Amino acid sequence: MSLWSVSDQVTRETMGAYYAGLKQGLGRGEALRQAQLTMLRRKGREHPYYWASFIQSGEWAPLNGKQ
Repeated sequence: MSLWSVSDQVTRETMGAYYAGLKQGLGRGEALRQAQLTMLRRKGREHPYYWASFIQSGEWAPLNGKQ
């Protein structure tokens, strides 16, 4: 979920990285963390405004249910 409004482009970039992490088998919390780190390293996306709005809520484990 997002804590504040973020542009569609930034959301697409972040969620693309997030779902890539899930596809690799990362837990939901770790996938989001890695997506945020990816955004932090992108030129023009360093400011927390772009990557810190997204938080993980609910189940943190990988999609396969193994913890």
